[in-house]
Amino acid sequence: MGDRRFADHEGKRWDVVVRSRSEWIFEPVEDNPGPARTGAPPGYETDPFELSIEELQHVLGAAQGPRAPRKKSPFAD
Repeated sequence: MGDRRFADHEGKRWDVVVRSRSEWIFEPVEDNPGPARTGAPPGYETDPFELSIEELQHVLGAAQGPRAPRKKSPFAD
């Protein structure tokens, strides 16, 4: 499946990358200087191509900024 591209309320362009059934990555494209964001798809749909632009904008608005890299546990083998 390809990535879904859309524009937010400000006209900035984003690609939606489906990472899993519970996680979507919103990557800035073209002239969008913003950081990538991680969000959860709505419970009623797991395919970004089935959502309207308004629904994608809403999911993007609820998405979080970049995730901090996981640190290795000093107790792990």
